[in-house]
Amino acid sequence: MVRLLMLLLGVDYLRTRWKALAWAGALSIVVGAVLFIDALDGKLDFPIQPFAWLLLLEGLATLAVASTGIGGQRTLRYAKGIAFSVAAILVLAERHHGHMVLSVIFGALFLADGLLQVASAHVVRFRTWRLAMAGGVIEIALAIFFIQPYPTHYVGTVPYCVALGLIFGGWNMLLLASRARRLAGNPGLRKDPESASAESNKRRLTTWSGPPASDERALTVHVWTPVGSAKSKAQHQPIIDRYIAAVDRDGVISTGHAALESPEGIYISLYPAVEIDRSPDDFTRLLRATQENNVPGRFQPDYPTESKAWCASTVQVRIRNYDAERLQNFWHDYRQNTTYNLTYRNCSSTVARALDAALEGAATRAWTRLGGWWPLFRLLLTPELWVAAHLRKRAATMAWTPGLTLDYARAMSMLADPRPFAWATVWSGLAARRSGRESR
Repeated sequence: MVRLLMLLLGVDYLRTRWKALAWAGALSIVVGAVLFIDALDGKLDFPIQPFAWLLLLEGLATLAVASTGIGGQRTLRYAKGIAFSVAAILVLAERHHGHMVLSVIFGALFLADGLLQVASAHVVRFRTWRLAMAGGVIEIALAIFFIQPYPTHYVGTVPYCVALGLIFGGWNMLLLASRARRLAGNPGLRKDPESASAESNKRRLTTWSGPPASDERALTVHVWTPVGSAKSKAQHQPIIDRYIAAVDRDGVISTGHAALESPEGIYISLYPAVEIDRSPDDFTRLLRATQENNVPGRFQPDYPTESKAWCASTVQVRIRNYDAERLQNFWHDYRQNTTYNLTYRNCSSTVARALDAALEGAATRAWTRLGGWWPLFRLLLTPELWVAAHLRKRAATMAWTPGLTLDYARAMSMLADPRPFAWATVWSGLAARRSGRESR
């Protein structure tokens, strides 16, 4: 989350506000710790009923406007609305079984995420895999704490969750403030202040109603999904063939591919110079992010050449609000090394890094007219921020895959090209209908 906020807001924006962030983070940790301790004795001073009503109101409001979303945004709103409404109803029921169900749900989520993180870190062995395993063990310990009844017999489930959210959120704010304070400037910014200010003043739109039109200048992320790029019909394996690999009827493994294209002529597509043997027997060994699995790679010249030699990309994600100069700087440095590694330096990780470079400071650029703290608040209120942060965490502990890159690009497109708030969309629609009726 910290790196994502620094990326979207830009170091220059955060560096001038690091003290306020530090104080807010410290306060959040203190309040979370007090709330957690208060819930341990089973006698809650925390206003759980008003909190549940607010949660239910937010869930129902989200469901009411979910249909105004576009694509993945609509799915996220439905998921958020259902989750909030169910959790609120279980709390308002004031029954032991409701609290127990919530505890089991939270415990199962922590347990699944912790086990996945430990297993993936053990298999992939990336640079900080021991730290990731320690984080996974902590999640497993939290899962056990939620599932077992001691000390409140599940009554403290909601206060525990709120407290942990405040503690972890405050810790992230402290990290964000600390990193922003240590950086003297934005290393990716090479424009002079006057030209940057002039470019920002040209921007008047702070939201867009939808994705870029086909004739609109935009950055394009191309994704070949594992199923879509398989040589023959792939065997259906839910989740696995979406995020990891697909196996066709001949037993050949297809991992898919990802590339990035800009209107300025930049095309970033890393591929092994010699085809890697991806048979099931060797695939597990190749997942290790170690130097012995490094092979020579090559960059494809352009999309027409690559698609003609292989096939057209399965899905495209297009983004308006990007920085062409930062992308050019990244590409100039990155292309000097053609090393390919199936886990830590593959086509998907290359596209993810290029996308990060292109979208640096995107939120600040989009909300320049409003300024102040609004870019930060707007990001924190956007569900796609949490989705993108989770995807980055999962990719860091496992590996970037075309499926993860596709979801990440979609989430980042909603953050870089922000859409209006759902209620604003509904209100404008009602106003348009009313004015249409009056004109009749």
